[in-house]
Amino acid sequence: RTFHQPRLRREAYGELVQIDGSEHRWFEDRGDPCSLLVFIDDATGKLMQLRFVRSESAFSYFEALELYLKNHGAPVAFYSDKHSVFRVAKKDAKGGQGMTQFGRALSELNIEILCANSSQAKGRVERMNRTLQDRLIKDLRLEGICGMDDGNAFLPRFMEGYNRQFAITPARPDDLHRSLNLAPDRLKEILCKREQRYVGAQLTFSFERQRIMLEETEVTRGLVGRYVETYAYADGRLDVRWKGHSLPYRVFDKDQRVTHAAITENKRLGDVLAYIKARQDERPAPKVKTNSEKIGYRPRGRKPGKRTDFMTDPAVVARRRQALSRQSAVEQGQPYPAQFNGE
Repeated sequence: RTFHQPRLRREAYGELVQIDGSEHRWFEDRGDPCSLLVFIDDATGKLMQLRFVRSESAFSYFEALELYLKNHGAPVAFYSDKHSVFRVAKKDAKGGQGMTQFGRALSELNIEILCANSSQAKGRVERMNRTLQDRLIKDLRLEGICGMDDGNAFLPRFMEGYNRQFAITPARPDDLHRSLNLAPDRLKEILCKREQRYVGAQLTFSFERQRIMLEETEVTRGLVGRYVETYAYADGRLDVRWKGHSLPYRVFDKDQRVTHAAITENKRLGDVLAYIKARQDERPAPKVKTNSEKIGYRPRGRKPGKRTDFMTDPAVVARRRQALSRQSAVEQGQPYPAQFNGE
């Protein structure tokens, strides 16, 4: 048996913030189930940020993190579980340095990310999830809230009342949050999915099951065999850059579509896939070509002339009767009739 010894709270406000997501029927039978992202300060037990999202994903955490940074500044460290948003499970994964998109963003913001080895290690946010599944649900019911938009509008008022009643004074009066001093556009560039893509001989590369073709310019001509950087934003926008400069491009492959089944089966497909699917549904489905159409096959026409009907043609019927009579005579040992011998 493993014993998890209790630890003391951190001493200063903003020194450590525990984060987690809780999937639940927050609106009971009035709305669809969703996830609640919870940010709680370890030193004070203060609710720092709550956000209803469809599911836990990098984009949903980016959205909640942006609100946190604008309201409070940057903490020293975040404390999370080993969800794939925060930690790469395989050391040799394609992520490169073993860092997720969320981890890369925190590194650029100079914020540490610590991953707990057990749920007991981050017990403060786990207990908060259970508390919210009782207290918050009742408040949502009293307010008659049925969806995420109205729920997110109500959460700041709920946090204010909860913190006023339950937050405690930290051991040290210091506030360790730091101001970012970043332009809004710069923060957007950090809180997005950034990857590198290899440019082939045709100035193309693959991205999200599509083929991206770079427009031929003096800059792009020299990018064959090199890597460009892609910036994917939560609203579906894609920016392709080389050494910080945006490159013009167009989508070459447009016939690959996202199915409704994929969205239903994968819990972690967030707003991006739903947005892409909505845009695809606005366009008519492309015609799927057969293999014959792809290779340019054209069926040959019949030769001109009347076709013989082998069931009703008189000459064919007469020959068939002669053959049957000849076979019957042979079986009975009788000589061929004169008409069969040509006499």
